[in-house]
Amino acid sequence: MSFDPATLTYNADGLIPAIAQDSETGEVLMMAWMNAAAVTRTLETRRVTYWSRSRQAYWVKGETSGHVQTLVDFRVDCDRDCLLVLVDQIGPACHTNRRSCFYTAVREGEEVELMKPMEG
Repeated sequence: MSFDPATLTYNADGLIPAIAQDSETGEVLMMAWMNAAAVTRTLETRRVTYWSRSRQAYWVKGETSGHVQTLVDFRVDCDRDCLLVLVDQIGPACHTNRRSCFYTAVREGEEVELMKPMEG
């Protein structure tokens, strides 16, 4: 059965959340948005492509930073309204220069920084 991005459930803005996970470690790296064209581009190029809501433009992860995400596996959840992209991540995934965007935990009512920015 061939895959058609039109069969996904997008929000009112035509976007679907995509969670990026390290294909080897299982670490959750980031969440960003895709539209149907970004889904198609990601599958065709194997370079993970998102839609930037702030810039209203496509964003190929690592295009300017060099912190490339190469697609390993593309998964659709049971409701077809969320994506999981398993990736090979080069360098940090977060714009704060951390490996993951999920570097803050809330523990006993306090925010705890779990990781510092990567060097160099």
